[in-house]
Amino acid sequence: MECRPGCAACCIAPSISSPIPGMPDGKPAGIPCVQLDDQFGCLLFGLPERPAVCGGFQPLPDVCGSHRDEALWLIGELERLTG
Repeated sequence: MECRPGCAACCIAPSISSPIPGMPDGKPAGIPCVQLDDQFGCLLFGLPERPAVCGGFQPLPDVCGSHRDEALWLIGELERLTG
């Protein structure tokens, strides 16, 4: 599965505990990463400053669902169940 352009659910729904440029304490669940551009693309994609946790996130049907709203819900549920 490929990432859907403009989705960014994995950059919004989960919490990220590692530092992100512009978010030195990480990111709370449900808050968009400051590194998202206006089209919901990652400004750090492919750069060494991108946190390892972000690079390790893989698009999967069970996590991403069939559309962006479903992905936000699924990832949010995973966050709630494991948080």
